[in-house]
Amino acid sequence: MKRIPIFPHTRKAAALLLAMLLLACTLAGCGKKEGGSPKATSASSSQKVTLNEVAHSIFYAPMYVAIEEGYFKEEGIDLTLVTGFGADKTMTAVLTGEADIGFMGSESTIYTYAGGSQDYVVNFAQLTQRAGNFLVSRQPIEDFSWDMLKGSSVLGGRAGGMPEMVFEFILKKNNIDPKTDLSIDQSIDFGSTAAAFSGGQGDFTVE
Repeated sequence: MKRIPIFPHTRKAAALLLAMLLLACTLAGCGKKEGGSPKATSASSSQKVTLNEVAHSIFYAPMYVAIEEGYFKEEGIDLTLVTGFGADKTMTAVLTGEADIGFMGSESTIYTYAGGSQDYVVNFAQLTQRAGNFLVSRQPIEDFSWDMLKGSSVLGGRAGGMPEMVFEFILKKNNIDPKTDLSIDQSIDFGSTAAAFSGGQGDFTVE
């Protein structure tokens, strides 16, 4: 997913781009009335869209700017923003019809498709390109090296989640075996790792 750089002179352009992407998806996803005829929509009426975001984060600032500045309304979108607190919950909201669009990593879409679902979700827009995660240490470290993680305990987030997979990818790039060189706790949901870490669990945490 591609992150839109946030600079003062590009914020409105980035937000407008996102608004147009959402509008395009909404129009493509319009349902049908009984009998197969498309739903009629008035050019002057707003299209109601429920967007479920995986987390509320500064990385998604262009979308929040678009909401606050009324850019979605200018494009005829009546947007309702809901925070799912986890890709699995956001995916469930989309599959059950509680949300029209899921704002999350692509892994949940892949898992759903690989599981044989006939009503799978389609990724239609790339919004961020780099993971915005940080490795946080319990003790101050002035000159960090990845070898310091060997033998440690790390709260990595949900197994199969994007933060956890990115973390393991980085470990492998630094010649560290995620399974034998350290202990990664994948039993805690990503949204709860900060609280668990503050409570004393782990030497490091991915946040």
